[in-house]
Amino acid sequence: MDSPLVVVPTYCERDNVRALIDGVARACPRADLLFVDDNSPDGTGDVLDELATLNKQVHVLHRPGKAGLGRAYIAGFHWALERGYPFVVAMDADLSHAPADVPRLLAAVEGADLALGSRYVSGAQLGDWGVKRLILSRAASLYVRLITGLPFSDPTGGFKCYRSEVLRALDLDRISSNGFAFQVEMAHQIWHAGFAVVEVPIHFQDRHAGRSKISASIAFEGAWKVWSLLVRAGFRRRPGEPRVVDAGQRRAAAMCAKDDSSSA
Repeated sequence: MDSPLVVVPTYCERDNVRALIDGVARACPRADLLFVDDNSPDGTGDVLDELATLNKQVHVLHRPGKAGLGRAYIAGFHWALERGYPFVVAMDADLSHAPADVPRLLAAVEGADLALGSRYVSGAQLGDWGVKRLILSRAASLYVRLITGLPFSDPTGGFKCYRSEVLRALDLDRISSNGFAFQVEMAHQIWHAGFAVVEVPIHFQDRHAGRSKISASIAFEGAWKVWSLLVRAGFRRRPGEPRVVDAGQRRAAAMCAKDDSSSA
């Protein structure tokens, strides 16, 4: 199998999923999508089941209840690895991540093991986010970088493309973060293990519909989790020895991205 898989956790996102599916299909026609739904009370899972019957590239993984973003992604990653997908894209369901950027993340994996979509590198575009929210986001990124040593401008970003070998190399079930700190922990573990990470400018805007899932408990987890990562790393704030990367996999990622962007 040479198609990428886009993994999208959902909880009460029924008003966004149709547009997301259409957007990914236009930008990256070869991509399959896996929605990991936590028994959304608004019927998101039912909507996705209906859409999956109409589109063989759409898959739905139902979970019994709301268990958090991190557990949803881990379940999706296991699903992808069991089926042999070579590249796994992680993105939000609320359309804050532009489907048009998926091929660019795939192309970036030609020269790296993880492509991290960034809101803050040159070429990125932000929608009308508001000054207060922008300041809070930049402050959170700075906090993470200062404590962990992560050299990325947007370590909290959730729009990523992983090579499957990277996910296989991690002990996914040891990833303990369950809110948005999950994004930091994944980036830290990959960087600390010596894999190559590249940042890619993305187009980011506020959610299309629905309500944000950020809560006080999620923010608290993010605040203390970075200290836990530092301790786990033995207080080492630098990456491990570089890993050898499969050049064939990188070329395959580039070809996939090229084919998808030319047919969009």
